[in-house]
Amino acid sequence: MQKRINLLREFSVPLLAGVAAALFWANYDPEGYRHFLHGPLLGSLSFHFLTNDIFMVFFFGIAAVEITQSFLPGGDLNPVKKAVNPLMATLGGVIGPALVYLTLNHFIGSEELLRGWGIPTATDIAFAWLVARMVFGSNHPAISFLLLLAVADDGIGLAIIAVFYPNPTLPVEPLWLILTLAGMLAAYGLRKMRVRSYWPYVLFGGGLSWGGLFNAHLHPALALVFIIPFLPHAKMEKKHIFEEDLADRSAIAMFEHEWKIIVDFGLFMFGLANAGVEFSRIGTATWLVVAALLAGKTIGIFSLGVIAEKLGFPLPHNMKRKELFVAGIIGGFGFTVALFVAGEAFIEPALQGAAKMGAMLSCLSALLALIAARVLKIKKIL
Repeated sequence: MQKRINLLREFSVPLLAGVAAALFWANYDPEGYRHFLHGPLLGSLSFHFLTNDIFMVFFFGIAAVEITQSFLPGGDLNPVKKAVNPLMATLGGVIGPALVYLTLNHFIGSEELLRGWGIPTATDIAFAWLVARMVFGSNHPAISFLLLLAVADDGIGLAIIAVFYPNPTLPVEPLWLILTLAGMLAAYGLRKMRVRSYWPYVLFGGGLSWGGLFNAHLHPALALVFIIPFLPHAKMEKKHIFEEDLADRSAIAMFEHEWKIIVDFGLFMFGLANAGVEFSRIGTATWLVVAALLAGKTIGIFSLGVIAEKLGFPLPHNMKRKELFVAGIIGGFGFTVALFVAGEAFIEPALQGAAKMGAMLSCLSALLALIAARVLKIKKIL
């Protein structure tokens, strides 16, 4: 039974099942699907809110654990100098797609499509993580590389939304971020007091951080990203720790151990809440978004990663340029944030639908990554 559960988690079957269910429901009964997503489910809270603003807090929290542990001695991003490369690649993964989109739009698009340049700038963390695990194995350094890249460029994507696609009815209110800072200070204080349970950090520090982001009109799902690094942890990163033993009882290790299975199966909710795109007429915007994600991300991530390497900021151990190239392809999987930006960039339904289809079709990056990994003989690290 445990092996079957692990197999389901390894290949993210719950997430894929949620995506399939959402696509079927949204196209079979669009009105019923929208009512389910946005109608009251728990009191006045909708399924969409509970999934994207509450549940995804823990998904991003688990991602933050992976990144934090990778910075520990023995981790893939230790010393900190190693983090410069993925952060440079992140910059390439934002600039590359924007340039490809704007260049192609100059030749085959129109002025009304210019606003869509921000759609392909973010990488979907959940799907990128899934594909990376399938391509590289669960313990390859490329996983930490991609997680840091995806979290960073999703942060940039949210900033792009705030700056270039503001909601006039809900403008960003940065003063509320003082609450997020207070959450970080609270977590720091708890660590100084040697509080070993992760719950006070999550509830108190995470609660303040969530409230700050929510009231600032930024995505509160990132709340624990600012708190997790303060959790007590082992002195060195340990691979496969929960498969082999439970020697590490630190707060950060126990948080990962107790929440990872919940997050893995809960991703069904994520897929159901976000993948319900109605199939519409494919247009120019579709191809602009697809090309920007698949080509722009790959070129941008690979190019800036190589430049960073030449400047003296190496790739993680066991990660060479062929792994960087494949990571760039995986980075082209734009989904959640891309769909959200598409909704903000275009008001006209036909343009919006075409752009969203482009974001959906970026799933082709998974197939391209698998093919590239086979051709380049990428070795998995399980």
